[in-house]
Amino acid sequence: MALPRTLLVLTGLAILGGGGYYYWKTRMAPAAEGQAAAPAAAGRRGPGGAGGMAVPVTLGTASRRDLVLTLDALGTVQAMNTVTLRSRVSGQLMEILFQEGQEVEKGAVLARIDDRTYAAALAQAVAQKAYNAAQLANARLDLQRYEGLLRANGVARQQVDTQRAQVAMYEAQLQQDQAAIDNARAQLDDTVIRAPFAGRVGIRAVDIGNLVASGDTNGIVTLAQFAPIAVNFTLPQQELPRLLAAMQAGAVPVETVPTPSSAPGGPGQAAERGTVLTVGNLVDATTGSIAVKASFPNERRQLWPGAFVTLRLPVQTIRDALVVPLVAIQQGPAGSFVFVAKEDSTIEQRNVTLGATTRSEAAIQSGLQPGERVVTSGAQRLNNGSRIAEVRAGGAAGGVAAPGEGAQPGAGNPQNPAPASGERPARRRESR
Repeated sequence: MALPRTLLVLTGLAILGGGGYYYWKTRMAPAAEGQAAAPAAAGRRGPGGAGGMAVPVTLGTASRRDLVLTLDALGTVQAMNTVTLRSRVSGQLMEILFQEGQEVEKGAVLARIDDRTYAAALAQAVAQKAYNAAQLANARLDLQRYEGLLRANGVARQQVDTQRAQVAMYEAQLQQDQAAIDNARAQLDDTVIRAPFAGRVGIRAVDIGNLVASGDTNGIVTLAQFAPIAVNFTLPQQELPRLLAAMQAGAVPVETVPTPSSAPGGPGQAAERGTVLTVGNLVDATTGSIAVKASFPNERRQLWPGAFVTLRLPVQTIRDALVVPLVAIQQGPAGSFVFVAKEDSTIEQRNVTLGATTRSEAAIQSGLQPGERVVTSGAQRLNNGSRIAEVRAGGAAGGVAAPGEGAQPGAGNPQNPAPASGERPARRRESR
């Protein structure tokens, strides 16, 4: 019994040993050889990304054109004219002839107050004038008679002078009566509330049937002018010379910065365009800023009084500037530099002198020529002389590898072997 059991054990050990040798021969040995060959292969490749592959980048072109410098400011929308409509006379509110939120024209009738008392007062003033006019006519006839008797010495001169004064008194009384008529007519007209200018009415503060008077705090309704409309904002005092110079050259345009919609997929607010209207006459000593007022046509009624808006206005234009995308500018110990793409799909690190910059562009004073292409993304993996592959719209790499490498558009170098075990492709490591 012992001998067959020993044979079985030896047979099992032989099978396990053979299987282990086969696994090492087919799997582990090729991997070890690849790892040993990787450093030597890396030493034979040129500069670039991991494993000598071309670094995918995007490029921008340096071009000469006018560079517009702008300023951003936070402003508050304000109606050009705002009024709280109150009654100038006391009485009962009889009619409201507007809808809340309605756009009304100048002179439109908005409300009516009970006018019976004021109509009666006007009629009384007219009648009083007619009575005094009759008295004046009679006094003038008496004056004519007395003047005839005076020529015939039939009356004393004192009586003639007294009659002449009586005529003057009645003439003055007629003027007083006319003033009373004008006052009564004005009060009667005040019973009709009209819009003093074109605008939008708000929410009414009183209902029909209530008594209204000139001393009411809330009035009847508010009216605000929406077109045109004003926006007040402030600028740092350091920007005042540039703004004044721009205003002397002509009208300074200003526009609102569009804001995206808060609802997903909703329409965003479009930009409104206007002009700078005036600059304040005093710099705020506490903030070092100066007030500026701009006017907007507001034909689409997008600007509402009291709302906050971001404004952008051009204050200076640099003529024939050499402009590159701002993202192409890199900073190093020696100052600003860019990576310039060469014709052999390698890059050159070049120091540049910066001029004025905007949010997306920069003016180059020296160090670059028009038409040269600079790296705008992917620069974090580049060194002087690195090989690149341009990534165009759609994510396809369109660069050409250095001669002898055999790279093709849309890929790295096909002659490079697969990454060794534990090494990730260069493109994946960059995205991480």
